[in-house]
Order: sequence, then C-alpha cells, then structure tokens
Amino acid sequence: MSGFQIFNLKKQLQNAIHDLGYESPTAIQEKSFKIVLSGKDVLGIAQTGTGKTLAYALPILENLKFSNQVQPRVLILVPTRELVMQVVDELEKLSKYMNLRILPIFGGVNINTQRIKVAEGTDIIVATPGRLYDLILSQTISTKSIKKLVIDEVDVMLDLGFRPQLMNIFELMSDRRQNIMFSATMTDEVEDLIDSFFIAPVKISIAVSGTPLENIRQSSYQVENFYTKVNLLKHLMEDKQTFRKVLVFTSSKRKADKLFLEMEEDFGKECGIIHSNKAQSTRFQTIENFDNGNNRILIATDIIARGLDLSKITHVINFDTPVFPENYMHRIGRTGRAEEEGSSILFSTPAEEKYKKAIEQLMDYQIPEIDFPKDVKISDRLLAEEQPDDYAEKNPSRNTKDTEKGASFHEKKAKNQKVNLGGSYKQNIGKKYKKPKTRGDKTYHKRQKLG
Repeated sequence: MSGFQIFNLKKQLQNAIHDLGYESPTAIQEKSFKIVLSGKDVLGIAQTGTGKTLAYALPILENLKFSNQVQPRVLILVPTRELVMQVVDELEKLSKYMNLRILPIFGGVNINTQRIKVAEGTDIIVATPGRLYDLILSQTISTKSIKKLVIDEVDVMLDLGFRPQLMNIFELMSDRRQNIMFSATMTDEVEDLIDSFFIAPVKISIAVSGTPLENIRQSSYQVENFYTKVNLLKHLMEDKQTFRKVLVFTSSKRKADKLFLEMEEDFGKECGIIHSNKAQSTRFQTIENFDNGNNRILIATDIIARGLDLSKITHVINFDTPVFPENYMHRIGRTGRAEEEGSSILFSTPAEEKYKKAIEQLMDYQIPEIDFPKDVKISDRLLAEEQPDDYAEKNPSRNTKDTEKGASFHEKKAKNQKVNLGGSYKQNIGKKYKKPKTRGDKTYHKRQKLG
C-alpha cells in the first residue's frame, strides 16, 4: 500500500483526497494519523508548510459520524481570522462527501449572526479565542459537548496575548476530551500550557525549530537603509518572469504602509497590502487577489501572514530582518510548500546585522550574500529612526532653547505679563466663604443660616 491508502480511510475521505489531487502524506501527517485516531493527547512540532492542518483533520473526520446534536463536538482554535477561513475551507473540501456542519467564528463581524448560526447546530467550530470566549460567556456555546480540542499555531496565539482566554476556555471544558496541539516552535510558554492541561501527551517532532527547509534557496543583500531597500525591491520586481508571486515581509504596519505607497507608484494594481489595521473585508479580498494571481506582490506583517497557506509563492522577501530569528523561519516557510521549490531573500542593514547573525546561529547555516547591484541607487533619504544621533544638533530647521533671538524679538508688555488668578470669585469671595465639599456640608451651612 502507498500514498493515503496506508490510512485505510473511509470511502468519503478517499474520494475527497482524490479530488484534491493529494498523492502521498507528508511526514507529520503519516506520524500523527494513528496517534490522533487513538484518542491520546498529541503535541506536534513541525515547520510551517509541512501539512499540519491535514495531519489533525484526517483522523478527526475519520472518527466523526453523523449527529443531530446542536452543540459542537470538535473545537479548533487558531490565532487569526484569515487562518479560521483557511482551515474551514480545507475541512469543507475534505468533508465534501460527508454530512457535516462546519462553522467559522471570529471577531469583527456581527456576533448576533453567529449566535443564530450556532443555534442552528454545528459539528465543528473553527474559531479565534477572543470571539469564542464571548460566545461561551453568553451561553451561546456549551463547551461540555466538545470531545476534541485542537489548538493550531499555539505559539502565535501566545505571542498575541491569548493566554488568558485559552486558560479560561480550558477551565470551562469537560476533562473528558482529547487535546491536540500543533506548533512550529517549542517555547517555555507552550511547555507550561502542556503541563497544565495535557495528560501524558505523545510528542511528534518532525523538524527542529531553526532547521531550514531543504527546498528553499536562501540569499541576502547588504543594504544601507529603508529607501535603498525600496530601490532594490523595485529593481528585483522588474523581472516579472522570475518574481511571479512574491510575499514581502515588513517589521511593522507603519513600514508596510510606507513601502506600499512607494511600490504602488511603479507597480500599481500588481501590488497589495495586508495588516491588522485593514478592514476584514479588505483583508479577505487582498488574500484572494494574491492567491488567484490578480496581485503579483503582497506586502504583509508577520502576524497576519503566519499560518496562511498561500499557494505557488515563488519568493519571500524579508524587507526587514526580523528581531526574533524564529520569525524568519515562519516567513520563509510561506514558499517552498508541498515539496515545491522556493526562494527567500533577506535585506539587511548594518543596524540589522546582529539579527541576521542570530538567524544564522539558529539555523547553523550562513545565508549566502549577493553583491549589491551597481545600477540600483543608494538613497541618502533616511527615516527618523535611521538619522544619526547628532542629527538634531546639525539640523538647522530644529528650534532649540539656545536659539539666538532675532532683531524682531521683543519682551511682553507689562499688561500681558499678568498671571490668570481665576477671576474675582476666586480672589475675593472664595477667600471669605469656604466651598462645601459635599451636599451634606451645603445643607448643614444652610440650616445654620436659617437658624
């Protein structure tokens, strides 16, 4: 037996996998299937792009039988709204020939609409922790009916500050449940969560965090500053044959916006942008436009793009060198997915050199450096944070306390030098009559006068 036949799946799942064109399981899928199917608690550590969603979805769907009950039996928690929709889409494709109800739950939309959907009945809920907890508190969702809990991209959830919601959700759930957790990195916070709520979990580790994926070709450029990076990116993007589908990572929303404005001048509708300040409908539309090829270039921040399964990305451009080396691994994992070839390019300024060395130390691999193109202009335009320390002293446009007063300067007239003392009441009446502190004091003083 070969491919997915080794799992001996029911006919409905076999037909769905055939329709999707999946030929053979990945390492994490192969190792996870029987353990998840057995009902044991599972902790899966695997790099981004190795097929973690299918690793837990297949055994869960294999075990899930038709039911009329209203409250959900399976709960899948993910960090972002985009990832909710991605997982729901994957589950709907896999359960194409099964009679299952799958419901997405996330913030930014009308909560009453979601209450109505839950009341209609559901088998699987895929949710972000914040909105799910709101629905639990309003008694819309009963956690006692949930038999399988999946936490996907748990390290990102903890980074986003969802720990309190997760702890509260766990406390409200039945102890008789299977816990399934998948993560790309193993941190102290993840271990603490496991120790608190898991019962003798089986650990499945496919790739140690920091191991570069073999099918991703890495390279780097030494770049002077932000606007020189812009010039270099524009130069590279002119080669449309090579850079067919490019994901560009920036370190902040502000830099993403700045970069988009610069790129839009030259590339117009080829360029898109996504970060948490964008409206939900805009974010979904942007991802769809990029995934179906309407946009060739997508500028994004780390959190938004984490976990998204965007297909056929030819290049990941690290416009800013990430401060945390693990984030570099998550970024480059957006390309080279499903055993395809991919490329990653890192832009690094002298100030970011220490972050680059930390990345190389984590991977135990030195990223090859490419000579800076001679026909790309090195910009002398600097961001505020790139200005030298003595810039304020050298900048003639800045006012300082020691600025010499010009000939037109004159002192204020005496009448304009008066200090505001609060008017006649404060000066005269206020001295004579003490302002009552409470209504009771006021009543007391009135009685004293009447008496």
